This record gives sequence, C-alpha cells and structure tokens, in this order.
Amino acid sequence: MTTALDRPAVSRYRWAICALLFVATVVAYLDRGILGFLKVNLQTQFHWDDITYGNISSLFKWGYGFGIVVAGYFTDWLGTRKAFAIAIVMWSVAAMSPGLANSAFTFGAAMFLLGICEAANFPACQKTVAEWFPKKERALATSLFNSGSNVGNMLPAAVVPVLVMAFAASLGKDAWRGAFVVCGSIGFIWLVFWLRMYRKPEVHPKVSPGELAHIQSDPGERIERVPYVKLLPCKETWAFGGAKFLTDGVWWFYAFWLPGYWQTTFHQKLGGTSLPLIVAFGVSILGGIGGGYLSGALIESGKSVGTARKTAMLVCAISALPVMLMPLMPSIWWGVALAALAMAAHQGFSNNLFTVPSDLFPKVAVASVIGIGGGLGAAGGALLDLFVGHIVKWTGSYIPVFALCGSAYLLALLLLHLLTPKYTPAKLNY
Repeated sequence: MTTALDRPAVSRYRWAICALLFVATVVAYLDRGILGFLKVNLQTQFHWDDITYGNISSLFKWGYGFGIVVAGYFTDWLGTRKAFAIAIVMWSVAAMSPGLANSAFTFGAAMFLLGICEAANFPACQKTVAEWFPKKERALATSLFNSGSNVGNMLPAAVVPVLVMAFAASLGKDAWRGAFVVCGSIGFIWLVFWLRMYRKPEVHPKVSPGELAHIQSDPGERIERVPYVKLLPCKETWAFGGAKFLTDGVWWFYAFWLPGYWQTTFHQKLGGTSLPLIVAFGVSILGGIGGGYLSGALIESGKSVGTARKTAMLVCAISALPVMLMPLMPSIWWGVALAALAMAAHQGFSNNLFTVPSDLFPKVAVASVIGIGGGLGAAGGALLDLFVGHIVKWTGSYIPVFALCGSAYLLALLLLHLLTPKYTPAKLNY
C-alpha cells in the first residue's frame, strides 16, 4: 500500500481525475449524437418517417434504461476502475456498430446495444466523484465532467460533415458509415489513460496527505454494499428517479431531434446547422458550470446542502420555461437563443440533481441509486421519443413537445421537494 512518505507535498490530482471523467462523457455523447445529426439524411436514404425514427431513437433509451440499472449495481460491485474499463471497451464496439446497419431494424438493434453499453458512464462518473470529492465540491465536479455532454453534442456538428466528406469518395452515399466507425474507436484511446491514471485516492501515489484529508473530510460512512432491495423502498431513491424520469428525455430530445428540427424548419442542409448547434451547446456549458458553482457558493455562505441544491435547481427550472416559444421563432438564430438558454438550464439542473444520491446515500450505494434513477430517466426519454414521433406525424407541430420540455423541470423540482422536504440522509436498514 502507498504510504504518506511516497506522496507529494502538495497536489490537486482530483481535478485530473475529473478531467478524465469529462473526456469520457464527451466520447459518450459524441457516439450517441451522430444519429441525431444524420437524421434527415438517413430518413431520406432509408425512407423513414418520424415515427420510425422515434422508434429507433427510443430503442437507445430502452437499452440505456436497462443498462444503467445493471451498470450501477456492477460498478458498486466491481469498483470504479474495473467497471469503467470494461464498459468503455463494450460501448466503443457498440458505437461503431451503426456503421454496419442497413435497415430500421438493424439501426434500432445497434442503438439498443449502444444504450446498454454506454449506460455505465454516469454511474461510474458519479461514483468516482463521490470517492474523490467532499460533498461541498461534488456539484462543481459534476458540472465540470457533465459539461462533456455539451461538448459531445457539439462535436457531431463539427466532425460528422468532415468525416462524411472524407469517406464520400470511397463509400459514396454510405459515407456516413465512416463517421460511426471513426468516432466509436476514440474510446479505446481514453481507456489507456484511465488505466494509467486511476486509483482510489487513499492508495494513489500522486495524492498528497493534505489533498487526501480534504477528500475524506466528510463524516465517515459504513462500507458494506447496499442491495437494491434496501434502496427501492426509500423515498429518496424515488425523488431522484422521478426527477430523472421527467427531465432526462428533454436533453435527449435536444440531441436526437433538434438538429433535424432545425434542418427541416429552416431548410438547412447537413452542414447548415453545424454552427447553430455548436453555439447552443457551447453556451449551455456555462449554465452547467454555473449551476454547480451556485449551489457550492450557497453552501459556502452557510446555506444547508438541501436549500442550496433546490435553490439552484429552481433558478434553472425557471430559466427553461422560454423554450416553449421555440415553434414561434422566425429564424434559426432566435431558436438558437432559446435553445442555448434551455440547454444551459438543463445542465445546471442536472448537475445539481446528480449530486442528490451522493448527498443522501453512502458512497457504496451511489452508483446503484444513479442506476435506478438513470433507468427511470431513460424510460422517460424513450416515451418522449414515441410521443414526439407520433405528435409530429399526426399534427405536423412541435408546440406540444416544446411545452412539455419547458415545464418538465418545475414538475421535477416539485416532486423532489415533496419527497425530500428536509433533504436528510436516507434511512437504510443494512
């Protein structure tokens, strides 16, 4: 075991670990975002309607919902280092598989597989945050690594047109296949850095005694694993899971449907929405970091953890409301302004919501709780996909969809507050 004599005098290595989580999240969202950016092109080539596309994208969420429940359990069982390494190998292979698809069925199967394999990202990331950061820093750390979802959603707009052009000479109209294969392979590069850099802080030779004391400054916790049967009856589990059910699908709607919505509404070609999407997702990074910073600053000022989290989420929920006006926008750049605000609000809300399990449960249960909540969030996203596909085909309007997206956060916060009014740790009988 590493002793204190082996450690540096001063370190801030926890932020290097946070940077690894950021890159993993970028890779995850890049892999899943390719389908949304290619929506119009694939619909044209394979003659899909919006219901068919909704079914395909919903299969990713159903796979994700199943995968994240299992991933949460196995992350707590195997430990973060092994679980994350296995997961990224599996999801990198799965991310390349849509490049072989040639029908709605095979696309759906590939996206379902990707959802299952990629689901380990957030349980592993959040468990890592719980291991490496004290509670007062967890919202900020979460906001920093979760900003990778914004960058990952920006990258298809920047990368996919280039890759399609690069493969056009050799693959012709199937040039999009190269985008899936190239982007899917990036995870193997990340794996090398993860295996070289990651250990638990108490045995890591690059963590100073002072940093280790800071990481472990919260009161001690029991270390026995907590089975799902003990977590499911807890109202705190359902507070987190219910809020995820109501809000996760909104972000996935922006990733899977917004590029196509802008392309068809404002008559843009494949590369025409690249800059608007990059701007919208780029601006949302500030909201995500700001949401994490706000709750941390409120805690530092003397507010309770619960008050700080819920206040930050209320600010974000109110900021999401204007996106309901999206169908009334006269130009794409007005739409970008509303989308950027809504995405920033989502990220700030989500970053604080992700800290709820580590606030209310012991570290050994964090990944499992996130797995349960993530499964419910994926189910909400899958149902929203089906809703969008049918509503758009039957009415030709996105008005009900954006109304739902704008109001989801206030409903989620209300549910969270009703189930955890005092925001005290869950009472587990284990």
